[in-house]
Formats: sequence, structure tokens, C-alpha cells
Amino acid sequence: MEEERSSAGNATSAERSPRAKSKTPSRIFWVILSVILLFAIISISVVGILRFTHRTTKPVLQIVRLTFQNLQGAQANQLAFVDKSKNTVTYHVTSPSNHTTVVLFDSENGYVCYKPADQNACYLRKMDDWDLENIQLSFNLSEHRVNQLLLQNNQTKYYREFLGILPGRQANVGSVGEAVRTLCGQTSIYWVRKRDGPGKKRLIYLCIDICFPSNICVSVCFYYLPD
Repeated sequence: MEEERSSAGNATSAERSPRAKSKTPSRIFWVILSVILLFAIISISVVGILRFTHRTTKPVLQIVRLTFQNLQGAQANQLAFVDKSKNTVTYHVTSPSNHTTVVLFDSENGYVCYKPADQNACYLRKMDDWDLENIQLSFNLSEHRVNQLLLQNNQTKYYREFLGILPGRQANVGSVGEAVRTLCGQTSIYWVRKRDGPGKKRLIYLCIDICFPSNICVSVCFYYLPD
């Protein structure tokens, strides 16, 4: 009789032991899964905080309004959009007939791009040291939160700059940089060069007056170079 009870007890303990062992891996699995979920939640929270911080600390586009008198003595306004995150200064020059020409100074890629009003074309040239000095003044103004600058007519220097358009020389859109592509869109982009003048047989068909914070105004005139 005692042998039967002993064998029965051993059988019962033998049945309980596998059940106890089967519960142990299940608990380990849930612990590991909980740890993984915890790390995932922490990672998502950190990424979200970093993205929010990056957006809030992103430089704000600054606008500098230049007020000056043109060569004819008329009061004129000009807007300069300064984007330090892209190293660009974009001038919007509005003529008395209310037509706006856009001039982009892209120091990141080293280009100056002109998009005249009412023309389905852009004109591109390489930036020089003088261009870099002028856009640096605009960057400095934006740092001091200067929204408007009055250029004194008795201190402003005016001069004319001639740009010859190279016939058949279109720029490679893939290499001009994002800022130029955004400005010009689907329009054609032509290379231009600085020249002393168009010559007697070449007519000037377009001029743009641009003024800089350095009290210098430039009348940029375009004409076609000989083929």
C-alpha cells in the first residue's frame, strides 16, 4: 500500500515538474519583450525630441528692405531675402512699371543668377570676390535684425556693368545647385560674362538696377555676344 502511494506521489511530482519548467521560458520571453518595447519607446521619444529641437533652432529667413533713390532721383524699394541656412541672398527688384526681376546670389555654389521680369529665361555667371563682399553685408544686417536700410543718395555710388549672353551656351541644370533650379524652374538658363561694353553694333536690350547695403548701386545691362 505504501509503495503504491509512493509511486503515485512520484508520478504527481513528475507531472508538476515539466509544467513548472514550461512556465520559466514563458516568463523570460515576456521580460525580454518588455525590455525591447521599453527601449523602442525611449528611442522614438529621443528621435522626436531631436527633430523638434532641430526645427525650432532652424535659422529663420530674414528680409532686409533697401530704400534708395535711383539715377533719376525717384524713390525706390528693394527686398533682399537672406537665407543663411542655404548661404543665399535673393534680391527682388521692382521697376516703376511694377515688374519684378529676381537676382540670386548663391555663395554655396558660387553663382549669380538673374531672372528678368517678363522673360522666359535665366542668366547665370560665376560669383567673384566683390559679390561675396556684398552678400556678406546682407548676412551681417540680418544678424542684427535690421528690417529696413536707407541708402543716402549723396553717399551712394552708381556704376554700370555689362553682361554678354553667350549664344547657344545653356547651363547644365544638374550642376547649378538647388537654389538656381528652384528660381528658374523649367526656364532655360544661359551663361553670361562680364564685358567692358557691347560695342557700337550691339544694342543693350535689358538693364536691371541693383543696390547693395554698401551704398553701391549697379545697373546690370545684358546684350548678346557675337556668335
